[in-house]
Amino acid sequence: MIQDAVERARRLVGIDRVRILTGRALVEPFRQVLPELDESAFLVEPIARSTGPALVWAAREIERADPGAIMISLHSDHLIEPFDVFQDAIDKAVRAVAERGSLVCLGIEPSRPETGYGYIEVGMERGEGVHAVARFHEKPDRTAAGQYLTSGRHLWNSGIFVWRARDLVEQAQLWAVELQPAFARLESGDVSGFFDSVQPISIDVGVLERSDRVEVVHATFSWDDVGTWAALARTLDLDQANNVLVGEADVLDGSGNVVWTEGGRVHLFGMHDTVVVQIGDETLVMPKDNAADLKRLLTFIEGE
Repeated sequence: MIQDAVERARRLVGIDRVRILTGRALVEPFRQVLPELDESAFLVEPIARSTGPALVWAAREIERADPGAIMISLHSDHLIEPFDVFQDAIDKAVRAVAERGSLVCLGIEPSRPETGYGYIEVGMERGEGVHAVARFHEKPDRTAAGQYLTSGRHLWNSGIFVWRARDLVEQAQLWAVELQPAFARLESGDVSGFFDSVQPISIDVGVLERSDRVEVVHATFSWDDVGTWAALARTLDLDQANNVLVGEADVLDGSGNVVWTEGGRVHLFGMHDTVVVQIGDETLVMPKDNAADLKRLLTFIEGE
């Protein structure tokens, strides 16, 4: 998936203008599968602090290297096709950035009452396929998700963003109060000090939900975020009972399960809509509906 994401970025801007924002543990694995990228292509976070600090830092580095540059923020866990429709959406976003200095999100028309995604409520039209953002909605419950699905005014927040790098930094300085005390360190080049000084916050909460310069492109390409275990049921082959089985696994009298095992063997009997992940000495078992809330489990484990 990282190869696919880099290929999309290459086709948009050329390989020399691709930057990968990641943690230190992933640099070497990524370089092994991306030999066309040299060390300068990697922006390595000293510590994970969510997307707010990471994207603001990346924008500051891009602005220093290329003043006035437009920055396109893509994820490596997205399935996107076809490319030409994706490029058309990016082109609309770039025009909005160039004309109005907007911070632009790509929004996807919902196809199901998804509770694992954030939603964007569409506001006033600003151009063909481009609207102001009336409001962001965090991951809803199933009732609200059903209302958003039928409203005709809500899009999934894809997490794909386009903005001028300096505009993001300026808007973060204006709105992201959680980052403001650490900006002096960022400006002085003390990247580690900047990350050490801030609390984790997403770019959506820190900047986009507060800024009055945010717009959304109504994108029409096929899109899926496969960042959860449950998403594998939408992207991998299913057996006759709609189970996804990766590794040595089998299911008797069960349906809608996702099983991933790396080494051991897993047997499910009479289970439905369950996720089972077995890797090394760790085993995870949860209802499929809990897959989008996995961070809560990780926080619990880290606190033990």
